Amino acid sequence: MPNTKKKGYSTRDLRQVNDNPRWTKKDFAKAKPFAEALPDLAASIRKGRGPNKAPTKKLVSGQVLEAYKAKGPGWQSRIDEDLRRINKIK
Repeated sequence: MPNTKKKGYSTRDLRQVNDNPRWTKKDFAKAKPFAEALPDLAASIRKGRGPNKAPTKKLVSGQVLEAYKAKGPGWQSRIDEDLRRINKIK
């Protein structure tokens, strides 16, 4: 039981207020994955993320990247330096 000492509760304290019965090996053997036990609910929950309200990424020209990459390692730092110089950012 994580963080029991930070809150001042001992394992014994938590056991006394716990309403859940202990699981036996038989209980674990009978257990099913959530999606198998409740397939309709699992399907309704796991539909994935919806579309972004506004795109957050901009496409960078492949020609620009290729030009920086052609100069060798450190191309990302060179892009950063150039962008900072152009935008007058220290």
